[in-house]
Order: sequence, then structure tokens, then C-alpha cells
Amino acid sequence: METGLIAIATAIAIALSTLGPGIGQGIAASKAMEAIARQPEASKEIRSTLILSLGLMEALTIYGLLIAFMLIAKI
Repeated sequence: METGLIAIATAIAIALSTLGPGIGQGIAASKAMEAIARQPEASKEIRSTLILSLGLMEALTIYGLLIAFMLIAKI
């Protein structure tokens, strides 16, 4: 019983930690491309800010993966 609950918790941790940042990355990239289209001369600043924000969002996914590995180690 406990093994099954840990497996479900692991699946939920992976699903939520990838779903949220994935949607956020899509929205951020969309808005960055829109901003570059409106102001091409600011593309370097927009691109560097986008890369930094995508890296921070990706860190959330890595934290979810770390939690999933910790849960799997309990099985």
C-alpha cells in the first residue's frame, strides 16, 4: 500500500514540476518574440533576459526531479 502511494506521489511530482515550467516557458518565449518583433533594436537585451528566465524556470523542473528521486529511494 505504501509503495503504491509513493509511486503515485512520484508521478505527481514529475507531472506538476514539468507542466508548470513548460507552460511558463512557452508563454515567456512567445512574449519575447513579440517584443523582439516590436523593437528589433532591443533584441540582445530581450534575448539575454529570456535565457536567464528560462534557466530559472528549468531549475523548478530539476527540483521536481530531485524530489521524485528522493521518493523513489524510499520504495
